[in-house]
Amino acid sequence: MRLVQSGLGVLLTILVLGPSQAAEPIVPPGAKLEKVFDGGMVLTEGVAVAPDGMVYFSDITFTHVARDKKIPIEAGHIWKFDPSTGKATIFRSPSGMSNGLKFDADGNLIAAEGADFGGRRVTRTDMKTGKSYIIAATFEDRPLNSPNDLAIDEKGRIYFSDPRYLGPESIDQPIQAVYRIDTDGSIHRIITDAGKPNGVAISPDQKTLYVVSNDNGTTAIGRLKDKDGKDQPTKKGEMTLLAYDLAADGTAKFRKTLVDYAPFDGPDGLVVDKEGNLYVAIRAENKPGIYVYSPEGKELDYIKTEIPTNVGFGRGEASKTLYITAGKSLYRIQVNKEGYQLPPRK
Repeated sequence: MRLVQSGLGVLLTILVLGPSQAAEPIVPPGAKLEKVFDGGMVLTEGVAVAPDGMVYFSDITFTHVARDKKIPIEAGHIWKFDPSTGKATIFRSPSGMSNGLKFDADGNLIAAEGADFGGRRVTRTDMKTGKSYIIAATFEDRPLNSPNDLAIDEKGRIYFSDPRYLGPESIDQPIQAVYRIDTDGSIHRIITDAGKPNGVAISPDQKTLYVVSNDNGTTAIGRLKDKDGKDQPTKKGEMTLLAYDLAADGTAKFRKTLVDYAPFDGPDGLVVDKEGNLYVAIRAENKPGIYVYSPEGKELDYIKTEIPTNVGFGRGEASKTLYITAGKSLYRIQVNKEGYQLPPRK
């Protein structure tokens, strides 16, 4: 700290930060993005790290792509990557066309299974027995659209988005919404004003539910072709990062739009660190990558990638490792912040 005499004869106090006091960058200088898996068929998604440090992620195998290649239609896979060996193996196939994955406080795997010959449901897998349980498949006695992403609060309630991006199945819900599954198994539609909801995340203080709107203008990727086989034009809708006030009873009320990405493509999945900063996978072709924001939506840092889908933090000694799904691959990079994880059940 030093005192400086101004031209008006007023002493101004200026705080001078030394190197040790300077604000620490989110991404360390020189940090390298490392590709650790490159065996996906169409699109990797939903990366989540288990309590034992194993990394799980979805491999979404668009059936229209499989048909185009004239091979048997693959039914989606969940991969398990072991950071200690660098090896990836199939954990489950078929996956129910899983997308978002999360681990609950008991270490069970929660999966959002989508459409396109998938489960159109949310499942829980007991990682000790291997048994899976359907915990949500319908609302008001009608099938869900295509569960996409998940978040779990510290009371054990599960929040999931339900858009539709592809698949030939009928659409039975009147809206693309966000739902909450309570611990008693009841399902509640809690957000209907988020455009086309995709990624969801909860702040560490449990007071904010972040929701991504990524409205690509169609409910059936790959099916909107003209007579020459070219994609017909569509008008994209809302591409935003939204913040909702999350009440203690699990209800949510719109607070503000943190970032509007129009006219470019917007976010997909997202995750938070222990300080509440957001790590958001942005699919904009002009500048794809992982954008880091403060809880107020201020951009703090940027990691350049191919067009990404989702992000997830490691655990334990790897709590500052950020895993990224993008294209057909899985990446990782070291950051200076620890990821937020649900506290284990006592």
